[in-house]
Amino acid sequence: MNSRIKVPHTLTLLLGIIIVMSVLTWIVPSGEFDYAKDAKKPTPIAGTYKQVDKVIESDGVIVQDTRQGIKGILTAPFNGSVAAVDVVMFVLLLGGSFGIIGKTGSIEAGVSKVVKMLAGKELLVIPVAMLLFALGGTIMGMAEETIPFYMIFIPLMMSMGYDSLTGAMIIYLGAQTGVTASTSNPFSVGIAQASAGIPISSGIEFRWIQFFIYITISILFVMWYAKRVKSNPKLSPMYEIDKKNKEHFLNSESEAIIDFKWYHGIILLGFIFGIGFMAYGVKELGWYIEEISMIFLSISLFAGIIGMIAGIMTEKDMATAFVDGCKDICFAAIVIGIARGILVVAQDGKIIDTILNSLANTLNGLPKVAFTTLNLLVQTGINFLVPSSSAQAALTMPLMAPLGDLVKVDRQVIVTAYQYGCGLGHFIFPTQGVLMAALGISKIPFQKWLKVVLPLVLVLWLVAAVFLFVGLKLYPVV
Repeated sequence: MNSRIKVPHTLTLLLGIIIVMSVLTWIVPSGEFDYAKDAKKPTPIAGTYKQVDKVIESDGVIVQDTRQGIKGILTAPFNGSVAAVDVVMFVLLLGGSFGIIGKTGSIEAGVSKVVKMLAGKELLVIPVAMLLFALGGTIMGMAEETIPFYMIFIPLMMSMGYDSLTGAMIIYLGAQTGVTASTSNPFSVGIAQASAGIPISSGIEFRWIQFFIYITISILFVMWYAKRVKSNPKLSPMYEIDKKNKEHFLNSESEAIIDFKWYHGIILLGFIFGIGFMAYGVKELGWYIEEISMIFLSISLFAGIIGMIAGIMTEKDMATAFVDGCKDICFAAIVIGIARGILVVAQDGKIIDTILNSLANTLNGLPKVAFTTLNLLVQTGINFLVPSSSAQAALTMPLMAPLGDLVKVDRQVIVTAYQYGCGLGHFIFPTQGVLMAALGISKIPFQKWLKVVLPLVLVLWLVAAVFLFVGLKLYPVV
């Protein structure tokens, strides 16, 4: 008899969390902070928390009820999709764009060429690529921008004898390790330090040291995993699933090397130019997913036009490929919307501010080491409810920074606790839209991802706790 515990389907898991959150809206007191009106984003004002009535009546008519019932549960997926419509549409448009690019065969041809070039050196792809993604994460918060690369790296690594998890980890762990060990990422450390009232450039030397330690650990972990599954593919939790994934990602019944044609080169050059232009726009022009969607639509149209010139596709083929690409990515878009629905239920129930206020009060008055470690733990937990790095910084720093003053912990250490707690949550929490999108694109079940990545997260969490201890020594408060 099989006694192994079966993890529920991702959608079942998310719906279960929505139900639990709705139950909490009946148990946890509702409350709210006052928010600064002149802030670019709503910023809670420390010390202004107050409880509010769950039910407010006027002339015998209920005008407000924060308790979330059946209606709140069943409308959460819709409301969550509306709240996350930018990310949902971004993912769908990317799927369609890559549908056109994939139809030209350029990715497979490029993968084949790289396989030939790196014969006997396949393992070098991992550290080089992860470092590049990590630099993008630590400097400018690269997250959603990495989504298109899954359609390149997964077939690349599978062609080299690794599994789909290896390809996904190169991208997600690379970028997210950089985001977690942020040096100048304006969306996390920048907002956090500004909210904490300290210079944005302060502590950057120590943060660069942390970054190189962190990315080294992640690279070694992925290389260890990759070597392990290549030597014995059955050790991969994706072994059975990847039999089908190969048909999807490699677009071929075999792993035969595809001839590299002139139009493949032009299409890939257009892709590289588009990626470079996108990086410039994100870094210098403040672009976000709207403009990034524009870039990838442009790349796909360029690929389609070259394909028509080469005689390998027609206008109808382009349109059909776009629709097929959207179909492939539809599940990922649905998961993103449902995951955001969890937060909608908590927000409508007005329990997020209550939870944050209670946690902040619990941390007050503890010894320094205990305070920083628990602060890290709290920030990790908060990230489940507040998946946005910038929102979590704006929400928690006005509360946590003054607490640091009370126990004589420098605000730089408070920011460090935030960035690691927030960043590590992105590795494992299903409320993270980018993570769920990445897994959807990669066709990797959430439970398989969690099984492999969780040990790394535990190690990185402990290392972060050590960083906080060192920070207490580097930034003493008399």
